[in-house]
Amino acid sequence: MGNRGMEDLIPLVNSLQDALSSVGQSCSLQLPQIAVVGGQSAGKSSVLESFVGRDFLPRGSGIVTRRPLILQLLSANTEYGEFLHCKEKKFTDFEEICKEIEAETCRVTGSNKGISPLPISLRIYSPHVLNLTLIDLPGITKVPIGDQPADIEYQIRDMIMQYICNENCLVLAVTPANTDLANSDALKLAKDVDPQGQRTIGVITKLDLMDGGTDARDILENRLLPLRRGYIGVVNRSQKDIDGRKDIKAALLAERKFFLSHPAYKHMAERMGTPYLQRILNQQLTNHIRDTLPTFRSHLQSQLLALKKEAEEYKNYSPDDPARRTKTLLQLVQRLAVDFEKLIEGSGDKVDTVNLSGGARINRIFHERFPYELVKIESNEGNLRREINYAIRNIHGVRTGLFTPDMAFEAIVKKQILRLKEPCMKFIDMVSQELVTTVYQCINKLSSFPTLRNETEKIISTEIREQESKCREQVMLIIDIQLAYINTKHEDFIGFTNGQQTFNQSNKKVVAGMTGNQVIRKGWLTISNISIMKGGAKEYWFILTAESLSWFKDDEEKEKKYMLPLDNLKLRDVEKGFMSNKCVFAIFNTELRNVYKDYRCLELACNSQEELDSWKASLLRAGVYPEKVTVDEKGNGAPENLTDPQLERQVEIIRSLVDSYMNIIYRTIRDLIPKTIMHLMINSVKEFISSELLAQLYALGECSALMDESPEQQQHREEVLRKHTALKEALDVIGEFSTSTCSTPMPPPVDSSWIQSSSPTLPKNSVTGIRPVIRGHAPPVPRVHTRTGPPAYPSTNGLRKATGHPNRAPSVPRRQPPAVPNVK
Repeated sequence: MGNRGMEDLIPLVNSLQDALSSVGQSCSLQLPQIAVVGGQSAGKSSVLESFVGRDFLPRGSGIVTRRPLILQLLSANTEYGEFLHCKEKKFTDFEEICKEIEAETCRVTGSNKGISPLPISLRIYSPHVLNLTLIDLPGITKVPIGDQPADIEYQIRDMIMQYICNENCLVLAVTPANTDLANSDALKLAKDVDPQGQRTIGVITKLDLMDGGTDARDILENRLLPLRRGYIGVVNRSQKDIDGRKDIKAALLAERKFFLSHPAYKHMAERMGTPYLQRILNQQLTNHIRDTLPTFRSHLQSQLLALKKEAEEYKNYSPDDPARRTKTLLQLVQRLAVDFEKLIEGSGDKVDTVNLSGGARINRIFHERFPYELVKIESNEGNLRREINYAIRNIHGVRTGLFTPDMAFEAIVKKQILRLKEPCMKFIDMVSQELVTTVYQCINKLSSFPTLRNETEKIISTEIREQESKCREQVMLIIDIQLAYINTKHEDFIGFTNGQQTFNQSNKKVVAGMTGNQVIRKGWLTISNISIMKGGAKEYWFILTAESLSWFKDDEEKEKKYMLPLDNLKLRDVEKGFMSNKCVFAIFNTELRNVYKDYRCLELACNSQEELDSWKASLLRAGVYPEKVTVDEKGNGAPENLTDPQLERQVEIIRSLVDSYMNIIYRTIRDLIPKTIMHLMINSVKEFISSELLAQLYALGECSALMDESPEQQQHREEVLRKHTALKEALDVIGEFSTSTCSTPMPPPVDSSWIQSSSPTLPKNSVTGIRPVIRGHAPPVPRVHTRTGPPAYPSTNGLRKATGHPNRAPSVPRRQPPAVPNVK
């Protein structure tokens, strides 16, 4: 054996593969193994058969190995084979093993040259083998045949990379001697994942088929095209020998004779041949396993610890126990109540840093969306003055009034109050929708029990609709109360006496206590309506204060581009462009003046609707209101010119009074409606879930049926228990083994720059009706951070860790190799 005292290491890994294969963990835990890589007809299968001393692999032209074959060789007194997919059967006839490989391959890939990454696992016991674990991979091909896809080269390359990217995988690069070694596909792939050559072993086959007068001496002596671990030459049986049933033992003797008699190889005959290759692989794999075992044990322990709590919960789990069902139901309802309250009230644990959710979204509706909806329904100056004009004249009738009629004031105010119903109802709809979304987010955690989830969703949704109906009634009542009595004695109302003063100021209302220099909002906006000739759309850093909107080149706020006063400004929505995903709004001057340079309006773009709503709410605070587009119901045009000074004075007084009184109403509505919704909807639903939901579930009279598990939950529970058992078994296997042994030193580095990086050409579509498959190069080796400092465990062969070689770019697999198929 290659390492005395370590003969049990490879059987140990085989035991781990068996222990973990039931849960598909053997690949994700990256057990040490040897991958055999090479082109079609390079002699890979012949090398493996020489190890066993038997013919057991399928033969033929073209691609024969169409699924990875995990071959475990174990030294034993008897000779037989076992497949993982039919573990109960022992194959003593190796021709039956060959037929079973062919049958299992066709079962998955079909019979017309298709390929699959799903491996076949074969274990061979024999007194003629050394302990080895190898993976025979499909040969690298260029041209698709049969049912093979157009990108067959890439599929096979990706399949090979899944295995050899594993740091714990030794690469056996097989290349025929009668081809150009510098163009070897196997060595190119090995170079991609192992640039320092620490786990690549070169194998040169078909030495007896080289042209007369040529030999591979310089290559085998590692002088011409050097590899760090060098090359080993082998001579396999020819196709004529295979067809003539030449015995492998006789072939090994012929191989030995070839090396001893050949003038170019006889001086290194002891380091050539299949038996020597087998010993070297056994030695290297054994050392590799010894080095990786401590890290592997730690990985198993961490996974076992992560599963321990859940496995203990499932260990004595009885799905049909009535007491357990009742307890689980109670726990789930309590957890639902706690989760809902945390989402509404806010919580410091598991904070979503990507999106707003629950209470935060409702808060945004309270303080941004609702005020904006209220402002949108306010009439503009022209419409309001026209309505007051008509109201005064209709009240006076044929008479000419000497005094300002208070009936006109009441009529206009009540009309304005009635218009508040629509935004208030819309406000309730928005909060209700967010409440339903929050409830669904919590209920999704009951997916393990589909019946319970559906019934809970139905009960809570019904409760939300009932509370929403009560809330609508209460909001309508609040508005009706405001309509019932116009309180002209309110302390904030200016009154008729003060109303006789003329108010020519605009609708701009600066928030009380806000100074002109106080910053309301900062952020990035894109000015989107600048023509390409003048520079095109560009993003700037905007600062909004109570008196101006300024923008700078960047957020350092050093280079100011422009400052726009907010006087006489309003905003309006702008539709998205055909090819744009940005949300746009425009700012314009009500006096038809240019806003910026020679632009009548300034179109500003945001990245999301939420950002747009936030900017609108900020502009409202600064007194920039939305544009009003209203049409008189009877089709009346622009307000008539007021030629009567008495009528003009009355209109101005009532307009001022309406403005003063509606400000009181708006403040009241903005304050009361969110409080009403909070009390009647949000708090009521929260209280219902915590105190009434469980009782209503019990009232259904089907508590046992509610707790029926979904098939996915049953499968998850069984998988957790299997994985927990497999990990414990694997740790027990490792715990019984001692790693104290010797190892073989790693050869020194060599210059392997002669191996070019692999870059296959794209497959061309030469068949009519087949669409070309366009794919990039296979993924390069991912780079990971190399740890510094001495290795945690003694390692002299340098296979496992890159800590002793700081210039190395460690390779790791991009994705997990396919799981081992389940045992029949």
